[in-house]
Amino acid sequence: MNQEIEQEIQAKGLTAPRVTPADIEANIVGENYHSPSDYTLGCGLNVGKYDPEKIKRHTFCILTLCNGFTVVGVNEGPVSAENFDAELGRKLARAKAVVQIWPLMGYALKERLTA
Repeated sequence: MNQEIEQEIQAKGLTAPRVTPADIEANIVGENYHSPSDYTLGCGLNVGKYDPEKIKRHTFCILTLCNGFTVVGVNEGPVSAENFDAELGRKLARAKAVVQIWPLMGYALKERLTA
C-alpha cells in the first residue's frame, strides 16, 4: 500500500479492525529471489517461442508467510536490456507478491471478526 494512503487512513482516525502494511510485513517470514538466468534454460523442453535475452531479465520473488503459504511476484523486466537493474527488478517483483497478500489477510481478518 502506498505510504501516503496509509498516512491518510491514520490521519482520518479509521481505527476499525483492518490489515495494515505492518501486518503484511510481520506475516512475511521468508523471501527468495530467482531469475531464469540462474538456471539452464531449454533443457530439451519445447517451451515455444521466447526471447532468451528477454526472459533473463525476469525476476521472481517468492514470499513465505508465517503459516507456510507462499505467494509469487514476477517482474517481467524492461523491454530494453540497457534498462535492466537487478535490484529494481527484485523490488518490483516483491511489490507484486505483496499485493497478493492483502486479500488473503483481509479474508482471514473477516473470518476472525465473524466467528
